[in-house]
This record gives sequence, structure tokens and C-alpha cells, in this order.
Amino acid sequence: MHRVVALVRPVQSTFELGCAAEVFGTPRAAVPQHYEFEVCTETPGPVPTSAGYAMTVVRGLSALTSADTVIIPGWAPVEAPLSDGVRRALLRAHARGARLVTICSGVFALARTGLLDGRSATTHWARADQLQQEFPKVRVEPDVLYVDHGDVATSAGAGAGIDLCLHLVRQDHGAAHAALLARHMVMPPHRDGGQAQYAPPAPPVDALNGLLDWAGERLAAPLSIDDMAAHLNVSPRTLARRFADQLGTSPGAWLLSRRVAEARTLLEQTDLPVEAIAVRVGLTSAVNLRRRFRAQVGTTPGAYRRAFRIR
Repeated sequence: MHRVVALVRPVQSTFELGCAAEVFGTPRAAVPQHYEFEVCTETPGPVPTSAGYAMTVVRGLSALTSADTVIIPGWAPVEAPLSDGVRRALLRAHARGARLVTICSGVFALARTGLLDGRSATTHWARADQLQQEFPKVRVEPDVLYVDHGDVATSAGAGAGIDLCLHLVRQDHGAAHAALLARHMVMPPHRDGGQAQYAPPAPPVDALNGLLDWAGERLAAPLSIDDMAAHLNVSPRTLARRFADQLGTSPGAWLLSRRVAEARTLLEQTDLPVEAIAVRVGLTSAVNLRRRFRAQVGTTPGAYRRAFRIR
């Protein structure tokens, strides 16, 4: 049996821990049980949870010495340092071949071991910038649901912990077994796209004398970079420099992201056909909208509408 041990700490998120327990620790009729699941903590005893109750954890860090997979199901607050004991236990587990897995903010704990230096990792989209700033040696991928390097794996926001856990089951025991388990959990065995589709579009910050509002009101028009420059009575080169200095992007990239953001709103709030939305946001055709939408959001307009349509 493959031993999975979740390392918890006060205040422990019940959902992130539940993701791991549901996949690895819940017996189900007619589903072969390939895993043993256990919970440990640095100081055994009552561990407060985010749900307002305490759970009793009887195993200490010694449980990690025989774990095949160690899961860190969240880390709150994310600024909390690793104690020397936890750091040593994680590094020793990794050195002897255990797989280290994080769910959501648990990546902050793993990053403090140095095991993610020079590697890609992910976390909840709202924490991605903080992770990158605190750990510049880690290549943060904010748009994916999970990243798996074999010996270490990280997931995005809480629900993506289930995606990663099912992925690990698929790696360990094949797609058929993972699909069977997902069916019993009433979950898709695999979700299309990344977490970019769940992050709300950034609100426009108009730092260019009203240009962004002006352009946003004219998305259906064949708006060009020259048109935007002319509105400010500057050259296209000057406009590009101002965008780079004030917004950190180019006029063309900003305009495209603004069109896609408006398409997301229309997909959520209207029943307009994709072709009509493409015209309304200035992307001219459904083919072009689908291509641009998938590149920026990581899924198709149709799949996005099914997931987020406001009824």
C-alpha cells in the first residue's frame, strides 16, 4: 500500500485537507483501495481548523519517515516560517524518495525548503504574485491547475487540489482507475483549461488621460494603435513607451486583453451567439475569438459559458 501522509498545522484548512482525504483516504465500495492515508502535525494534540473546531492529531513528524507521498494541504498564514524540525523532516522525506505535494498555499511551505528553486510551481491566482516576489528562484505559473515534476508537485487554488490528487492517482494506477474514483466522487477526472478562467479580469486602471475608457467604449470598432495614438495626439512610438512605463504592456496586448475581458462578460451575462460576441468586442469572427480566448483564458468560449453563465 502506498502511504500518503498529510502534514497539517494550526489553523488548518478543512477543505484542502478534505481534498487529499477524499482521494487517498476514503474507502469506496467497488473501488480498489491502493492508498493508506494518515495525518500528522509537528506537535500532536488538538489542531485548530478554519471551520472553527479543533481536530485531534495523534501522529508527529515521525509519520513522515515512512511516507511515500507527503501532502501539505495549505499553509496559513502563508507568511508562517518553517520550523527547523518541519524543514528537516520534509527534506529527509524527499531525500529518501518520497513525493512532496502541496495544495493551494501549501506551496509557500515547500518553497521555504529550497526544493522548488529553479523549478516551476503554482498556487492560487490571488497569491501568485506574492509567491514570485518572496521566492524569485521559483518559476511561478499562475494560469495552470497544477505542476508535477514527479518528486514534487504543486496545485492552484483549493479545488485544484482535487485535480492534482486525481492526476497523481492517474500516474500511479492508470487513467481507468482515476476515472472510476472520480465517478464515485461525482467529479470530472480531468478539467480543461487552467485557473486563468477563474481569476476575474483585472479592472482597467486608466493612467493615460482617459484613453483606456475611450478605447473600451469602442471595442466593436476596428480600433488601431494609430487611432489610439491620435486620440492622445502622440506618435505610436510615444504611445508604446507610455504603455510600457505606466501599464507594463504594449498597446496591442492591452487592447486584445480588453477585448477578451469584454467577451468573458458577455459570455457570462448574455445568450448572444459566439459570432455576435466576436463582432461586438472587435475580434471580427468566432474563429478569431476562439483562438484568442483559448490563448488568454485557457479554455473555449463555449466551455467558459457553460461554467460561468449567470442565470
